Amino acid sequence: METAAGAGSREPGAGSREPGAGEPGSKSVLFAVRSAVALHRLLDVLPVFQGDHRIRRRFTLTPGSDFGIDALAVLEAAGARTVPWRTALGTTYDLIVAASPKGPLDRLRGPLVLLPHGAGFNKTVSGEGAQDSASGLDPAYLIRDGRPLAALHAFAHPGQTARLAERCPQVADRVAVVGDPTLDRVLDSRTLRDRYRTALGTGDRRLVVLLSTWGPESLLARRPTLPEELCHELPVDEYQLALIAHPNAHSDPGSFELAERLPREVVLARPHEEWAAVLVASDAVISDHGSTALYAAALDRPVVGAYDGGTELLAGTPMHRLLGSVPRLRAPGELGAALDAHRPGVPSAAARTAFDTALRGRALERLREELYGRLGIEPRTPAPVPRLLPVPRPPVDPLPAVHGVRVEVAGDLLSVERRPARADGPPPHHLAAEADAAGARAVESAGLLYRTSPGDAPGLWLPGEWTAEALARHPGCRTAGVILSPDRCLVRRRAAPDTVLESRVEPVREGDRLLLPDPAAILSAVHALPDAAFAGAVHTDFGCRVGPRTYRVRLRRAPATTPSTTP
Repeated sequence: METAAGAGSREPGAGSREPGAGEPGSKSVLFAVRSAVALHRLLDVLPVFQGDHRIRRRFTLTPGSDFGIDALAVLEAAGARTVPWRTALGTTYDLIVAASPKGPLDRLRGPLVLLPHGAGFNKTVSGEGAQDSASGLDPAYLIRDGRPLAALHAFAHPGQTARLAERCPQVADRVAVVGDPTLDRVLDSRTLRDRYRTALGTGDRRLVVLLSTWGPESLLARRPTLPEELCHELPVDEYQLALIAHPNAHSDPGSFELAERLPREVVLARPHEEWAAVLVASDAVISDHGSTALYAAALDRPVVGAYDGGTELLAGTPMHRLLGSVPRLRAPGELGAALDAHRPGVPSAAARTAFDTALRGRALERLREELYGRLGIEPRTPAPVPRLLPVPRPPVDPLPAVHGVRVEVAGDLLSVERRPARADGPPPHHLAAEADAAGARAVESAGLLYRTSPGDAPGLWLPGEWTAEALARHPGCRTAGVILSPDRCLVRRRAAPDTVLESRVEPVREGDRLLLPDPAAILSAVHALPDAAFAGAVHTDFGCRVGPRTYRVRLRRAPATTPSTTP
């Protein structure tokens, strides 16, 4: 009788078959999972068997990995049926599927199909097998007791077949090039890009994603302060930052600890599926030598290298070629120049050495042919299609509640640059704080206080009166504003307490879109205007540059204020 993984059970007799094996035409498939990263690859294969009641899918945790516990957690959350390893050892399966050759897989009963657990074979892992052999192609794991471990190696590119034949000729005739099911999910989900960006709160900013593998040569290990340095360097109205970390980089410290090490403005993608949706949403990536960058390259996203060299990346591999052909980031201040140096087509050319373009969109179809052929039965269900990537979780802080703001004035053009405020230095021009979202210390220190007027809270209030109250309550505040809508704000200045002005922003048209900036950025521009713009002014028009765009702003005396529902 099957039990949950890790639960006690009596080991069945040697050679026993899965319960229900007597059902006509039924087949048992065991997914042998060594780690979370291997599990995620296997889950992308599941549509091959979708809808076929003859297939009984079971999962077991292959012992020997320090990162297996997270894989078990994912399986339990998904409600997958698991069997303890010792139960799996005593059972004969019609097919076994794994995404890593490591661990005692040779003790299982049944033909084994091995999948890569990443895009290509690019790295060698210190302390495991031969130092000059890519993880996944090492004969020390592919040959057991003089015999090939797997009945079939399902590869993504013919070049991988050639590399396997060179390293381990004994198994060269056990290869099928089927494509990459994870890449097919990424490519098929490109139509959801706008939806992903909306969920992430990206807007019209450039989403730059940091990619970190795991181990001593990873980006997070060698440049742990890079996320914070980029937050200091990049204006929040132009850039959004996210991090995609290898599942082992989540497992080692724990996702909670990993998130605590990052600035709150950096979006941390979950290691299963969400990472790929964030990659589809991205505008550019900064990568070490981890193979995730090859999926970004297949999308022809600008790739900026941040690998400092070492012994792990193997020469001649797809990642080696990619990093050798793209700009390199030596300091955070060089990011803009590195992105400008992107040459369309260069990343995708490197990706073609990892993914067979002739098989794009066909990986599940080819895998189904191979797996059903091994099972000795014909498929009864329609051809499988890639499952679209789910929409990412909204970030906790899509925009900071407190900004350090720099405003440059050139005639009637005001250029606003906002960055997250930090406690280690004064703001360049002024501190702007959202009064009902920032902490007390920031509110008391801010030169500009603002809030948004919601329409669904009980009670009545007058936005113009709130600006007067904010100035009276906070002596350090020089300007108070209320955001009434994406294009309209009310503003009061301490130097002209009897005057309430209304700002209106004209949207910028780009293609079929009308774009507006964050209204709080416009309030910072108004805050930088001289007091004369408030004292007795009838109207003031000016240009306001926020990020890469310039908007026209009209400042007028506000009409009689109307109530707005809020506390």
